[in-house]
Amino acid sequence: METAWGKLEHAYGPADDIPELLRAMESEDADVREEASHELFSALCHQGSVYDASAHAVPRLARLALHGPGHRRELLWLIAGIADGNGKPAERAAARRAVAEALPSLLHLAHDRDPEIRDAMVLLTASLGHPYALPLLPLLRARLEAEPDAGVRGRVVTALALLEAGDGTWRHGLLADPEPGVRLAAAEDLLRTAGLPLPGELVDVCARAYAAEPHERDTGYWPHPYRPFTGRLLEDDPDAALRALAGGVPIAHDITERWRDREADVLPWALAELGGQPWELYRLARLACALPARARPRVRERVLPYREAADPAVRAAALTVLARTGAAEVVPEVVRLVEEAPGLDGTVRAATAVADVFGASAQEVARAVAGRLDVAAPRLVALLARCPEVAGQAVAALAALVPAHTGPNPAVTVLGALGPAAGGVGAAALRAAAIGDTTSPPSTAAALAYHRVTGHPGPALALVDAERADGASGWTRAAAELGAAAAPLLPHVEHRLARAGTAAGRGVAALAVWRITGRTEDTVEPLARWLAGDGSWTAPEPPDALAALTAIGLLPRFAVDPLRRVAESARRAGHDLFVEGGPHPDYVLRSAVRGLLATARVVG
Repeated sequence: METAWGKLEHAYGPADDIPELLRAMESEDADVREEASHELFSALCHQGSVYDASAHAVPRLARLALHGPGHRRELLWLIAGIADGNGKPAERAAARRAVAEALPSLLHLAHDRDPEIRDAMVLLTASLGHPYALPLLPLLRARLEAEPDAGVRGRVVTALALLEAGDGTWRHGLLADPEPGVRLAAAEDLLRTAGLPLPGELVDVCARAYAAEPHERDTGYWPHPYRPFTGRLLEDDPDAALRALAGGVPIAHDITERWRDREADVLPWALAELGGQPWELYRLARLACALPARARPRVRERVLPYREAADPAVRAAALTVLARTGAAEVVPEVVRLVEEAPGLDGTVRAATAVADVFGASAQEVARAVAGRLDVAAPRLVALLARCPEVAGQAVAALAALVPAHTGPNPAVTVLGALGPAAGGVGAAALRAAAIGDTTSPPSTAAALAYHRVTGHPGPALALVDAERADGASGWTRAAAELGAAAAPLLPHVEHRLARAGTAAGRGVAALAVWRITGRTEDTVEPLARWLAGDGSWTAPEPPDALAALTAIGLLPRFAVDPLRRVAESARRAGHDLFVEGGPHPDYVLRSAVRGLLATARVVG
């Protein structure tokens, strides 16, 4: 019976394109198959999810794996992904059942001459999981005995460990196997099921096996409950992770990304791992921010050779590290960097480091930025907000930049930070942008900055109210920024406070109500729930609710324990995706939370 593909769904909608992709996998052209393979994987097993089309595709995928012109390994990987896919219960069950029905015809591939095909069959068997794969345990045990390829044999160990019940005693005998991959697979699974603290002898076996083959290990994807040994160490036992680090496993920065106050412990290995790429230098700069002063000369000595790099990106990264270690002699070099490469992202990071570490000395850098405003990166221009004396002398040039940006406007940011010191020239430029006198549409950011410069909230109130009426998001935050001047919007903000369906929605509204009125009786509780309920802490800056509650000086009792965990945890509570060479945002968060807990009066 012909499959009605148009009535089925995959990740991108109707699955009527699947037959054409399957036909492409029959092409003799390897490039055509490669493209089709990627599209099939993306559609049928998208980020690990399966759909009703996935199960229907399995029989054809299996036939292609058996009789097609190529890409057999990739087809087996796709079938394995479908076997272990997530999704709606009925669709997941159908997908696993379809793979179980197709598997008998594929089993002879477990003895294929190509070790990559044998390896893919091991993964497929493990991915099928309970109960379908249990009858295949004898096949895996036989493969363990007969497999000539060390890499495949190690993966057989992992597959058996995932499928077999019991305490894994048989794996202890493999800890002395001559092949590092086999030793690692056995120890890795024993670590997965070990209690805390993790046994040092197992950690050592893993480290020695890893160090014996120090190339990048591609373990591929394994189904639950697999955990790579580094993942178990890093997530559960930082002391064991340090032990593995000393044994040759390159996880220095991984440790400090998950655990607080470990920078000095990992420093020797972090310095040894440094390869001179900008991203590596920025990781080292972040680490250096948390080092005691006595440890910083070692960092400076290691980084000095990159100070004269021909690549300005490497030079900027090195200057960032040196600035973070307190090397004041780099300030003139950062000035030259601003003059020579004002548009470089690394220049922003180096200049930011100087501003953070040296305070008043940053004025030299700020003056260099003011002289290159026409070509400076936006974030470099924004740094002038931290040097009001220099920014005040550059108001005319900043005002000229206001209509030059259609997106986030650093000149608006700086003029707003200057406040009344921006004068009539700054106010005129902001007003033009706020009411749409330029070629760009009216700007709420410019209107808010105009209010800070002149004290006149009219343009901002009009724009914020229009956003509210249009149902746009963000208007409540803008009202909070206006503070008391947003009093005409108070009924709408109070309605939002009463009706918002999320803790964040109520929290932002409470922030606005408090800034407009100073009320605490109905704002402290939603602010605290917003703060205590934020389990991700992914923002680069501490949450607005944290600063608000600190200023108010009140903290509901229900929020105390969650915030104490943030303040006292050895594990990081705050994370970010980008390492720019500044202090880890988790430490900024921890310091702010500790400040709140130390000063606020607990109520309720």
